[in-house]
Amino acid sequence: MRAVAIKQYGGIEQLKEIELERPTIESGQVLVRLEATSVNPIDWKLREGYLRQMLDWSFPIVLGWDAAGVIEEVGANVTEWKVGDRVFARPETTRHGTYAEFVAVDAHLLSFIPDNMTSVEAAAVPLAGLTAWQALFTHGNVAEGERVLIHAGAGGVGHLAIQLAKHAGAYVYTTASKKNHELVKQLGADEVIDYKTESFENRLSELDLVFDTVGGDVQSNSYKVLKKETGRLVTIVGIQDEKEAAAYDVKAYGVWLEPDGEQLKRLAALVEESQLKVVIHASYPFSEKGIKDAHSLSETGHVSGKIVITF
Repeated sequence: MRAVAIKQYGGIEQLKEIELERPTIESGQVLVRLEATSVNPIDWKLREGYLRQMLDWSFPIVLGWDAAGVIEEVGANVTEWKVGDRVFARPETTRHGTYAEFVAVDAHLLSFIPDNMTSVEAAAVPLAGLTAWQALFTHGNVAEGERVLIHAGAGGVGHLAIQLAKHAGAYVYTTASKKNHELVKQLGADEVIDYKTESFENRLSELDLVFDTVGGDVQSNSYKVLKKETGRLVTIVGIQDEKEAAAYDVKAYGVWLEPDGEQLKRLAALVEESQLKVVIHASYPFSEKGIKDAHSLSETGHVSGKIVITF
């Protein structure tokens, strides 16, 4: 099968199209023929070698952790799924990723793709959607009526987080550049702050939850706008200073995504009910050039929604 992999860490020039054996599935797994995958910032961060201590893998490494396609083969002890089912998943984090024509996925991590959802849209959801879900609900415990700030609301994770927080009944603030204000309002943001012209910490206070997808000064300043004692900060970029949260008398949680098929099914149900919309910024064909172009775009940090690769 065709795959795009890296054989050493570095820039986009390390992404090379190669031939690999089609994965052999084990008991409890299915083989998915991919129709689409997506590119996330973790992909190029891993490609650059930033995660080598956490993910100490041998080469070649096939990147990618979003799968959408059709089940080609079903392993032993799989009863819920059959050949031909349309599915999507965030597979386990291994060096055998989804920049490939086929991927083996543990059956318990799969969700159905709703009839009103394309494979392109499905590929955009697993990693970003589960990240948003776990940040808001597993760690953030967001509740109806709470006031929530979501940083970078037009981004791949942010645009889904806005919708999930609104669905939970929260009042949602978000930061976005002027060109994305209309988009985030359409997604449900109650108030938008232009981070280029206004400091959110000067405008907001007494918030229940901040979802940090940016880090740096944004994280440090986020502590200032939370309620003492009950305020929570959830971040996907790591907690920079454990003492900061204590100094402001708030809680801080770092999120490392856990693949979860049941949560993905709940996201699929929201799409099926037209409660969750997926924004696609750009789509590229599966090829060495296509994935290189997608990485280059992702690295700019100016993406509204998700970047998808189609097979």
